[in-house]
Amino acid sequence: MSMFRKELELVLSKYTTVFKISAAVMLVLVIIGVVWPDGLEGMTTTIKSFIANKLGWYYLIGVTLFVIVCLAFLFTPLGRIKLGKKGDEPEFSRPTWIAMLFSAGMGIGIVFWGTAEPISHYAISSPTGETGTDQAIKDALRYTYFHWGIHAWAIYGIVALILAYFNFRHGQPGLISATLKPLIGEKSANGLFGKVIDILAVIATVIGVATTLGFGAVQINGGLSYLFGVPTGILVQFIIVAIVTVLFMISAWSGLGKGIKILSNANMALASVLFLLVFIVGPTMLILNLFTNSIGSYIQHLPQMSFRIAPLDQETREWINSWTIFYWAWWIAWSPFVGVFIARVSRGRSIREFVFTVLIVPSVIGFLWFSTFGGTAIHLEHTGVDTISKLATEESLFGVFSNIPLGWIASIVAMCLIATFFITSADSGTFVLGMMTTGGSETPGTSIKLTWGGLLSATALALLYTGGLQALQNTMIIAALPFSIIMLLMVFSFVKAIYKEGKELGIGQITSKEKNKT
Repeated sequence: MSMFRKELELVLSKYTTVFKISAAVMLVLVIIGVVWPDGLEGMTTTIKSFIANKLGWYYLIGVTLFVIVCLAFLFTPLGRIKLGKKGDEPEFSRPTWIAMLFSAGMGIGIVFWGTAEPISHYAISSPTGETGTDQAIKDALRYTYFHWGIHAWAIYGIVALILAYFNFRHGQPGLISATLKPLIGEKSANGLFGKVIDILAVIATVIGVATTLGFGAVQINGGLSYLFGVPTGILVQFIIVAIVTVLFMISAWSGLGKGIKILSNANMALASVLFLLVFIVGPTMLILNLFTNSIGSYIQHLPQMSFRIAPLDQETREWINSWTIFYWAWWIAWSPFVGVFIARVSRGRSIREFVFTVLIVPSVIGFLWFSTFGGTAIHLEHTGVDTISKLATEESLFGVFSNIPLGWIASIVAMCLIATFFITSADSGTFVLGMMTTGGSETPGTSIKLTWGGLLSATALALLYTGGLQALQNTMIIAALPFSIIMLLMVFSFVKAIYKEGKELGIGQITSKEKNKT
């Protein structure tokens, strides 16, 4: 105990501002959520509605800009630049690297929404207004791809790319503020303005990770309720969060190379088992056909979906606010956490390899996942099993399993997968928050990670107590707004810095000899 106190005192004495202010803000939010839950829910609902209605256009344009910038580095000669020094080699193998970034980037969310989103778009609220039709099936998967595909990973990827570039190539600390030095100057980045930026990044990270932990607790509760009749409510969710908190703190204690690496590989193994099980016993040919058709439809309609805001159709606009704007806010709120983590495990990769792997590989994996689980759910509903769309969101996955062969085994595997994703997300979150509040240290102390682990769990419980899933979604959209502005500044700073370096290295420049030839 004295060692813990001594280490914490050392951390607090060295990095007082960002840690203390961020932790204090989150502690106040937790206390308000416990003492004044109705007031906090009402306040967050009002602010969320204002942001969604007045700034939806801003989210759509901003996120599409991130996609364009990322894709540009697949083709520009600047993509050859390495995220590191000349002799730096990747720390992790490519399969482990992909497993780690996928586990951190999607995790619980892809399990939670794997059946719930496609079935909602098909049977409850279609993006085109045609529920229950053949066209609704196509639209359901196309828009699910849209929400979980290239746009989502571009948000993560742009933050991770910029952090990795400045951290590993130019020796800057792994802080959001450090990426803005080419734009605002070193004095401002190291001063008050930089600290405010880092505090906003920490708060967005805590809320983003806590929201996902809340989703995980709700789905584990939903699975236990559906399978064993366990009651749903804050008490059971409190117990779930408490148990998982102990587990992820044990993992956090073991460090990045052990806990998170082992859990990430376990996640991919469990996810593969669950995927293959449902793929084989489900409507296999329909899944393959839906996957193929939806890929083409997704690519064909991507520009239109990217800017779709329905200015003259209030009902469609409400759908966009509830789904697309919510997702863009979710990814943005998660981006400091996922960005810092992906950057940390990506040293030694070229920018081109980084962008391709981060944008394309997880997107395709996600498309296969949603085609399999969402396609099976829609097939069941479309052929007469009309109970899945009537289940609570957190129970829809288990509703699908109850209607397929070996569903009991699938349910058990799914529960294990949710738990391991839960632990990995929380463990990764504590690691990243430790980095962000210790000056960008690549090996934050155990005490600081455990402190943030406790605050993450407390925040998740406070949001659940305040208003369940709706409170989680409201808070997410609010937290994303200030950080989205920081992301735009990061992009401009990065483009300025890398084009300057490219010019110095002669990358992409036409030599005088080549000019004479032309």
